[in-house]
Amino acid sequence: MLSASAFVAAALAAPAQAQQAGMQIALVDAASGEPVTGADVIIENPAIGYSRKARSDAQGFVRIEGLSTSGSYRVTTLHTASHPGRFQNDEQAEVELRANFTSSVTLRLTPVGSGTITVTGTRRITGLNTVNAEVSASLGREELAALPIEGRDVLGSLVRLPGVVASTGFFAEAPAVSINGSNGLDTNYLLDGLDNNENFLGGLKFPVPLGFTREVTVLANSYSVAYGRTANGIVNYTSPSGTNDLSGEVYALVRPGRPLDARSPFPRRDLSGNAVGESFRRYQAGAAIGGPIVRDKTFFYANFEYTRDRNLQIVDAPALGAVGNVTGNNAFHLGSARLDHRLTEDWTLGLRASFGRVTIERPGGGLGGGNVTLPSAGSDQDRFSTLVAAMASYSGDEWSYDGAVQFSRFRWNYGKPKGPAGPQVVIRDPSGLTVGIAGHPGFVFNDLEKTWQTTHRLQRNLGSHKLSLGADVIRSDFALLGGGNPDGNFTVDLTAGQLANLVASGRGLGLTAQDVLALNPAVASYSVELRPQSFGTGQTQLAFHIEDEWQLSPRLTATLGLRWDYDSLTAQGGAGGDYDNFAPRLSLNYRPDARSTLRFGAGLFHGKLSYAVISDALQRNTTSPGFLAQLGQLQALGIIPPGTDLSQVTFDGNLTVSPNCATATACPAPAQVQSLRDSATLGEGRILSPRGYQSPWSLQLSGGYQYQASDTLTLSADVIYSRTRNLVRLRDLNAPTPFTPNLANLTAANIALLRGQSDNAARFALAQSLGLVRSVANADATRPVALVPGGARQITVSETAGEAEYKALILQANKVRGSDRYAFRLSYTLSRLNNDTDDINFRAANSNDFSTEWGPSANDRRHVISAVGYLYPLDGLTLSLAGLFQSGQPVNLVPDAQIFGTQDLNGDGASFGENFVGNSDRYPGARRNSARLPWSATVDLGLRYAIPGFGGRFELSADVFNLFNANNESGFANAATTSNQVQLGGGAPFVQRNAGPPRQFQFGAAYRF
Repeated sequence: MLSASAFVAAALAAPAQAQQAGMQIALVDAASGEPVTGADVIIENPAIGYSRKARSDAQGFVRIEGLSTSGSYRVTTLHTASHPGRFQNDEQAEVELRANFTSSVTLRLTPVGSGTITVTGTRRITGLNTVNAEVSASLGREELAALPIEGRDVLGSLVRLPGVVASTGFFAEAPAVSINGSNGLDTNYLLDGLDNNENFLGGLKFPVPLGFTREVTVLANSYSVAYGRTANGIVNYTSPSGTNDLSGEVYALVRPGRPLDARSPFPRRDLSGNAVGESFRRYQAGAAIGGPIVRDKTFFYANFEYTRDRNLQIVDAPALGAVGNVTGNNAFHLGSARLDHRLTEDWTLGLRASFGRVTIERPGGGLGGGNVTLPSAGSDQDRFSTLVAAMASYSGDEWSYDGAVQFSRFRWNYGKPKGPAGPQVVIRDPSGLTVGIAGHPGFVFNDLEKTWQTTHRLQRNLGSHKLSLGADVIRSDFALLGGGNPDGNFTVDLTAGQLANLVASGRGLGLTAQDVLALNPAVASYSVELRPQSFGTGQTQLAFHIEDEWQLSPRLTATLGLRWDYDSLTAQGGAGGDYDNFAPRLSLNYRPDARSTLRFGAGLFHGKLSYAVISDALQRNTTSPGFLAQLGQLQALGIIPPGTDLSQVTFDGNLTVSPNCATATACPAPAQVQSLRDSATLGEGRILSPRGYQSPWSLQLSGGYQYQASDTLTLSADVIYSRTRNLVRLRDLNAPTPFTPNLANLTAANIALLRGQSDNAARFALAQSLGLVRSVANADATRPVALVPGGARQITVSETAGEAEYKALILQANKVRGSDRYAFRLSYTLSRLNNDTDDINFRAANSNDFSTEWGPSANDRRHVISAVGYLYPLDGLTLSLAGLFQSGQPVNLVPDAQIFGTQDLNGDGASFGENFVGNSDRYPGARRNSARLPWSATVDLGLRYAIPGFGGRFELSADVFNLFNANNESGFANAATTSNQVQLGGGAPFVQRNAGPPRQFQFGAAYRF
């Protein structure tokens, strides 16, 4: 932890990746195309009182770093000192800057007497990147405000950018977007260039709302060494700041739901990714204000947004006299504030703070009939985030320096009981049918993360060279309280009389676990968590980088950089840390003329490990004598390296035991079962990797061409290649031998015979005789070591050995409004991502044979067309139409239990993560993700009408999502286990489990000044 003095020193340094921005101005003779040297340029930003004069160098460039992202910069040329009277005066361009990026401005100076004036200026959408090879795209504040965006969710709007698609995630709250087809958890999320990652699994820590987003940028490939900690893409939000003009907004937004929304037999998703029904409503309100505290010196900006979701759930437990509706409410409180102070003409200081309080309520019940979870078994999910950053920047003629320090805190309580602590009771009737669930949610997951970050970067202009040297350190400490229920989970069998007593009690929806246990029912099973204490470790991420931006000529820029990363989590387990993460990067930018640029990039990019890789290995671990004996046998067989110290890879983690007891009163108290740790057997135990961990890394190549066809229209084409290694996946060290079904016996006649059996047990017996399945007992007999008391059937480890390959062609045409009454953004992406792991809990279907897993990613798309058009037919009226057309996502074909009697053909048993990742055996003869869903097509409509009044304007808005009510089976944000991407093989009929949202409406009103 930093001391107070160190904190102040860092705060006065400057934001290495916080809010620093730069500008490169190229002066070109419009007649000859040659650079103009010795030209005086005025850079002004009236919004913050900034003014600076500079002179172009020998190659016609003016370069300024350390600029604030506030306001808009106006660049104006004067008479050139070297050629007085040769060029016309007052050539101008305007540009708004992006955090941690050097924007380009090209001024084409017109010779005196030519009779024409030509100015080419960089805009956020149409501007050329004449600096490096970065492949990126951005959405600015005005464009975001005009887009139809559900719930002001900025992250969801990124699907309008090339290379970004809606994601199939591996749990409900996983990021809703994927970059380059990769897992959204692999993306590095930044706010003003500083860390905004929930570092346990990944994804956003603070969900940056629209009101605190000036611009959001996706960096897909070939970005600067100043960026890292991902082998894939980056999402960087630039926050707004105040100016000399007082401005702000007050808004209200509503999703009224039915009957305006179209009906759908499939659930929708709320903004947290959880399923909701047709009763869903959303209400939002917020306000923002920014302006000067001291004109030209000190500015403030503050934003607060509140969202409340309402959803009805059905509790359908008639056997308990508990039938009715319960209401669940989600609440989002998102607040942010930013201060900027110009200490001198060269120094700018800043302070930013954000807090998020997100609570997702699970009130019990479900979206349809048959849901027997009572309100007493309901829970809340809390996602509480805090970020506080101090930053500063220095902008001199030759030197610039920026740095920052940030503290963040994230609390993720996934299953906070709505009632007091206590047992859970699953209630069964005399037939064995579950008729109710009461009491505790049945599990505990309460993660706390505290993180410090400091960044620094020093830059020096040396003629044709711009040297940059930087450092970035992140320290995170984690504590997880997780596992089963320390107060016990019961499954009880009630008699008809006991059920009648509960109904007669009139408790209804208020029924609790204690009400049931007071009857002393017969116990079918009883389980207790042995370790309710929290545990965890820390993660330190170090990065140092150096870069030389070399102007080889007025038309050619070469950027050479080297970055080194270290992640302390790689030192966990039985080997040392991964220290050799050196990442050289090269970019070339060639400008044939003032309207076009050619780019090439190549480099290595290293990622980080999610803390869950280590946490899972601690949580699912044990030091029981039986388990240690199994590990010793694996070591003797050479499966675990002989020199491994087993104490370095084992830990007394969470463990649930199941003592035998006939009735509730006979069950031992949790404190009485601790001795069972050494005899309890695990379906899966996990250890830290005896071979250590390596940081993921990718080789990235890109080539591109940009052409500014007019002052408002830019065309571009980019080719991208990325090969990624060291991705995380699971390996079973105690895997059974491989099993391959006898395809010769998988005939139509045998399938009909199997289907005709009376039950699954008969099907399984017949399938086994045909060599189509293997029993668990037979599979266990082939494992390297046998299951023993205190041991585990599967002994898994996370290995960093997965690979992926991405190829893409991206075509874009972007037009800003200018003086026209229309604008548009059009992109087409042709891509392919193949990999042999999709997630940290991905495992091979057959005995660690990952060679058969190479196939399309779950988020692979071959074709994506994004078309967004803006029309301004009348003053104050904006009409936006956003279309997204995508080829279908891959489908994994799995076995049909109605044929084989099971879906576990090889008998290796289920794995941890099965319910999240959708791991399963595949239909015999089918390769992973070998089928495809159909194309999806979604068109959204947005209307905005602004009326002047009271010194500002009143704006009314209406959004229609999925205007044509298409039934999309693919192309929408979803969780793996509820998607349509798992289907039965063998020609079985398609089963639709979910769909993209039907036609939905959203209305808003705002006052802006």
